Amino acid sequence: MTPDRMRALLDAVRAGELSTDEALERFAQLPFVASEHARVDTHRALRQGMPEVVFGVGKTSEQIASIVRTLREAGQTALVTRVAPASADDVLRREPGGDYDAGARVLWYGPNEVAITGVGTIAVVCAGTADLPVAREAEAVARKLGNKVELIVDVGVAGLHRLLAASEALRAARVVIAIAGMEGALPSVVGGLVARPVVAVPTSIGYGASYGGLAALLGMLSSCASNVSVVNIDNGFGAAVVASLINRG
Repeated sequence: MTPDRMRALLDAVRAGELSTDEALERFAQLPFVASEHARVDTHRALRQGMPEVVFGVGKTSEQIASIVRTLREAGQTALVTRVAPASADDVLRREPGGDYDAGARVLWYGPNEVAITGVGTIAVVCAGTADLPVAREAEAVARKLGNKVELIVDVGVAGLHRLLAASEALRAARVVIAIAGMEGALPSVVGGLVARPVVAVPTSIGYGASYGGLAALLGMLSSCASNVSVVNIDNGFGAAVVASLINRG
């Protein structure tokens, strides 16, 4: 249930096109629908302005397909993150009509072109090509949430001139998602260049002392740039959601 659908439902009752009993029956599905594998939150779009998103890791393709089917039957889009290619193929066989982005590992059931509702651009910037899977996830999710997105790749602080060359695009963005592994210095540098919120994403990329992204996480949490906030390791999805909320108005 989205705000637009609820408004249409109430307008239909007021116009006499729908009985109160029929409206009550539809409202009875709120706030979730219990399927075989999950209790699917169909009320989230009404509460938060964005529908339920499915985390694909740990779920079988049968479970994912069942959840997607439930969302689609409720008249909602379905976005599934962290879906492996083999699992995506199986889900699409069970529930046709979706689109899979292998680079972002995102499965999408919805319009090919999502209307832009964000007021500005979200810049997704990553330090190295190795960070690209997380950056692509952030980019894909932000686009599906109705944002204009600019992806800037391979501008880590080991070659500061590469980042400075992108400074115009960074300053033009309304919010920046800065993604880095290793020592995680990129968000602090970006934060010092722009007068915008910076959502920092540490990645699990790096040699042994990076401890699977922990070094980058701690570095970002210790940032001296006051406009930097941090999400969890490899959490491109979470960064995209926060950036989308900032970009609403």
